[in-house]
Amino acid sequence: MMQNPQILAALQERLDGLNGSPSGYMESLPKVVKRRVNALKNLQVKCAHIEAKFYEEVHELERKYAALYQPLFDKRSDIVKAAYEPTDEECEWKADEEEELTDEMKEKAKLEEEKKDEEKEDPKGIPEFWLTVFKNVDLLSDMLQEHDEPILKHLQDIKVKFSDPGQPMSFTLEFHFEPNDFFTNTVLVKTYKMRSEPDENDPFSFDGPEIMCCTGCTIEWTKGKNVTLKTIKKKQKHKGRGTVRTVTKTVPNDSFFNFFTPPEGKRESDEDTEAVLAADFEIGHFIRERIVPRAVLYFTGEAIEDDDDDYDEEGEEADDEVRLFRTLWSTDV
Repeated sequence: MMQNPQILAALQERLDGLNGSPSGYMESLPKVVKRRVNALKNLQVKCAHIEAKFYEEVHELERKYAALYQPLFDKRSDIVKAAYEPTDEECEWKADEEEELTDEMKEKAKLEEEKKDEEKEDPKGIPEFWLTVFKNVDLLSDMLQEHDEPILKHLQDIKVKFSDPGQPMSFTLEFHFEPNDFFTNTVLVKTYKMRSEPDENDPFSFDGPEIMCCTGCTIEWTKGKNVTLKTIKKKQKHKGRGTVRTVTKTVPNDSFFNFFTPPEGKRESDEDTEAVLAADFEIGHFIRERIVPRAVLYFTGEAIEDDDDDYDEEGEEADDEVRLFRTLWSTDV
C-alpha cells in the first residue's frame, strides 16, 4: 500500500507545504535580544500545556452532550429500521417559501403520491439509509466497492462512544447491523486512542489531540462471503521440466470493510504507518464529527451542498488530500 514513491512524495509535499521558511532575521539579533526570545519560547511551552488541558475539557464536553444527543439518535435509528412509526405531527415539515405550492398544486401532488404508494409495496422504515449516506459522500463513496453494497444495506445505525471519565482520551465507532448472510457480528467497532499532551522533546509541534493508535475488530465472515479477500489463479512454469500448472491464491481485495483492519503500530512507529494512520483517522473523525450527527442531511444531499458552500479556491487543495487518502486505502497500491 505504502510502497508507491509517488504517493509518499505527494504526502510529504503536502506536509511540507504547511510550514514556512525562516527569514534569517533571528540569527542577526544581538545576544541580549535572543535571550528575551528564549523567554517567549518558554511562555509558548506553557501555552501548549494550557491548550492541551483545553482539549481535554472539550472532550469532557463532547461526552456530556453525546448523552443528550443519544436519545434523538436512538429514535432516528428506530425510524430507519422500522421499529417506530413517526406520527403525522412528527412527519410534518414546512417547506422553504420558494418551494411552497398553491393549494390546488398541493392537492394534485398529494393525489399523485397516494396513487404511486398504492401501486408499490409499503417498504419498512427507510431502506438503504446508511448505504445512501455513504454513497453521497465523496470521502466514503470511493471506499465502497460493488460487493460492499449488499452488506451495507443491512447497516442499521452508527453510534459514537467516548472514553469514560478519567480514562485516556478515545472514541469508538459502532456499526450496528441487522442479521445477514455475510457475517455473524451484530456490531463492528473501530476505536481511536488519542493523546492531548505536548511532546517533551518537541512541545512546539503540539496542534491539538493526535491519534496514537487505532484498533478494529475481527469480522466473523460466513464461509465464502469474505469480501476483503479474493481468489486469483496464476500459471507457474517449472524451471526444470518446463511444465505449467495453475495455482489458486487468496489475496487482499478492495473493500470498505478493510476499515475494520487498520495497520498495526502507533503513530511513532514509522513514517509509512503514520501516514496510513493519519488517513484512517481523517475518515474516522469525519464519520464522528459530520456523518453521525447530520446523517439525514447527507441522505437527502442537503449537507453536501452546505459542505460545498464552505469551500472556496482552497477546496481544490482539500480534494487533493481526499484523493490521497483514497489511494492510501487501496489494496492495489
